[in-house]
Amino acid sequence: MVLEKWGKSFFHPSLMISTWFYSGLIPFAPGTFGSVAALPFAWLILERTGQIGLAIATIIVFIVGLMTTKAYVAETGKTDPGEVVVDEVVGQWIVCLAIIDNQHPGQYMLALLAFRVFDIMKPWPVTIFDKRHDEFGVMMDDVVAGIMGAVVLVAANYYVL
Repeated sequence: MVLEKWGKSFFHPSLMISTWFYSGLIPFAPGTFGSVAALPFAWLILERTGQIGLAIATIIVFIVGLMTTKAYVAETGKTDPGEVVVDEVVGQWIVCLAIIDNQHPGQYMLALLAFRVFDIMKPWPVTIFDKRHDEFGVMMDDVVAGIMGAVVLVAANYYVL
């Protein structure tokens, strides 16, 4: 079981946020499910507040993610738990900042694909942060993967779409 070392309440804020409302507790492909769970939030934030609002929300979730990941790791003793997907949310939202048509579902599908490729393959410079075994490394490898995915989405929008 994923939560065998979690000694606090199932409704503890660190558990809820670090697993992004429990999407990271899905037993297979938690990172992908965390990324997918981030998309409706990104759409809503973009719809209501635009790219500035999503950028601010991304920074806030990054900071909160550092705190909740640190608490989760301290409680469970794990160094980079797969069920912690708040880092995927931040990386996915970074890619979503490059979406040019908020009403086109293909933009979100491409954003998901662009992020997941870099997050799963972990090319350099993603590996620099992936090798760190602390909350900063957990969060930053997905930030870098998100930046790389955003570059791909910008290029696809400019050259292909």
